[in-house]
Amino acid sequence: MIFLGVDTGGTFTDFVLWRDGKLRVHKLLSTPHAPEQAILQGIKDLGLQGKALRLVHGSTVATNAVLEGKGVGTLFVTNRGFADMLNIGRQNRAELYTLQPEQPSPPVPEKLCVEVGGRLSAGGELLEALTGADLEELVSLVATHQPRSVAVNLLFSWLDDSAEKAIAAALPDEVFVSLSSRILPEIREYERGMATWLNAWVGPLVQGYLKCLQSGLPNGRVSVMQSSGDTVTAARAGEQAVRMLLSGPAGGLVAAGHLGRKAHCRRMLSFDMGGTSTDVALLDGEPRLTTEGRIGPYPVAVPMVDMHTIGAGGGSIAWLDEGGMLQVGPESAGADPGPACYGRGGARPTVTDANLILGRLLPDVFLGGRMQLDVAAARKAMRQLADAMRCGMEEAASGVLRIANEHMARALRTISVQRGIDPSGFTLVSFGGAGGLHVCALAEALGMQQALVPAHGGVLSALGMLVARPGRQLSRTWLVKLNETSDEQLNALLDELAQEALASMSEEGIAKADCELEYSLDLRYVGQSYSLNIPWTDVAQASGCFHRNHAERYGHELDLPLELVNLRVSIRGPGTAIEAALSMPERASEPFQYCRVAGKDRPAPCFSRNTLTPGQEITGPAIITETVATTWLEAGWRCVVDATGNLLLTRNAIS
Repeated sequence: MIFLGVDTGGTFTDFVLWRDGKLRVHKLLSTPHAPEQAILQGIKDLGLQGKALRLVHGSTVATNAVLEGKGVGTLFVTNRGFADMLNIGRQNRAELYTLQPEQPSPPVPEKLCVEVGGRLSAGGELLEALTGADLEELVSLVATHQPRSVAVNLLFSWLDDSAEKAIAAALPDEVFVSLSSRILPEIREYERGMATWLNAWVGPLVQGYLKCLQSGLPNGRVSVMQSSGDTVTAARAGEQAVRMLLSGPAGGLVAAGHLGRKAHCRRMLSFDMGGTSTDVALLDGEPRLTTEGRIGPYPVAVPMVDMHTIGAGGGSIAWLDEGGMLQVGPESAGADPGPACYGRGGARPTVTDANLILGRLLPDVFLGGRMQLDVAAARKAMRQLADAMRCGMEEAASGVLRIANEHMARALRTISVQRGIDPSGFTLVSFGGAGGLHVCALAEALGMQQALVPAHGGVLSALGMLVARPGRQLSRTWLVKLNETSDEQLNALLDELAQEALASMSEEGIAKADCELEYSLDLRYVGQSYSLNIPWTDVAQASGCFHRNHAERYGHELDLPLELVNLRVSIRGPGTAIEAALSMPERASEPFQYCRVAGKDRPAPCFSRNTLTPGQEITGPAIITETVATTWLEAGWRCVVDATGNLLLTRNAIS
């Protein structure tokens, strides 16, 4: 079997091919209007047309549809009196001190919100039956409005899903139906409703896209990365589109954790800088999961990797605001036309243009020489900004990089310092096509002494698609005081959930003996609104672990009984054994050229990464190029190449 990992980004589509025990990487410009076109072109470039291959894909289709507000027409069905559920939300104010805040548009227009019976009490008692008249009216409204999908979110459906199933059975077969009891069988009707609506809103788009991709690969098996860092078959991914909202970034975190363990770096801050955005996360061994994530303005309560994303990437456009202040991003030049230096018609200066002008990018070796960067176009675009700022062009480019770096440093502080974690004891792991150009500056900004630029870092998210394991994250609400239950009762409930997970994995041909199961509980003090996820072994252990975690997270613990909120089961199948080592020569290489870098007294040496040997040491300032990325080693930093080709960066004590 040939394995191919593909990560579709806003600017580039990345490929990592694993075949006959060897890795091969490839990168080309994305086709945002039809992402499958870039994928099929890359498969052609790699000579894989007609081959039997397994493709694992990180897709941005669901993410982009949500962020751009381009989902399909969706009918929202709930119980009588709750049609405004998604519009009211939790009544949190985005701007606390704005007396007249701008009212956001409701997720679902009023005319597309339908109320029916089938209401349960908190104890599961039927309060209002779902009638035939309810179903007839719903079918009539579907015929009138012709929605492509229907989201059904009845109160307490996680206790009894029969009414939701009856609604689904009454709807036409061609309508995409999303049931809250399948998407997120948990307490909190608003969060459950948002997840169900998001799934219905983008589900048909994801299904259609995956069908187009699969049709272009008649001999291939397509799997998709989920936001939790597990993979799932394309068919199931279309049904659970809401679990793909962090599909691509999750791949990067999986690969970062995989390579970090091999490099003996457990405590890491990851920094994934692509062409359009930057994703940052904290890893302590494995990527952390959260059920309190957000995509744009919407909460997403399904498990996803815990990361923070900002609109800062290589393609971020630099501009002056009304007060004459220099700004960078969040608008991006994207793949078309791209930064000015791509020579595709871009006329506005970007972060990539700034790096090129300052000499940190070499125009002749970009993408291994397959794409020549246009220095004159970059200088022309930056000159316009410099003239408006009344400064020199290199000064303007340096300002662009300083602001972009501060945006990213602020994001890194958000997931470390603001959570009470000192980043100085962590290793900054840099990846993405643009990450290596900024890694030293960001490490210095956070007082960090070590950084790691992994082998194949420019396509690390695509590599993560290959090393990720198939899996599921299942949950179910069961509200009870912890001291009123028993180990036997909880084990029985968790085993029931595990059987559902195992049955789902068996549909992919994964045997029970090859699966790993992890049980956990969401616990809280009685009276609290939020919970902590605690590993499960027994009641006594879970109770003690909760108190310790609460004290660590919030600085105190309370003498109150504990309440169980959710049962959770994580299941993973076997992964693919991928070794990402580079083929390295035995003798240390010399610089292939020296080039001028703005602000440096003498030319900086330029090394080709595939000629570096294990143990070779480079002292900054220096440029290290590779096919899919460039690393800028600042003065005051030194780099050592490890046995698998990773670059281990250390800050000199005197810097």
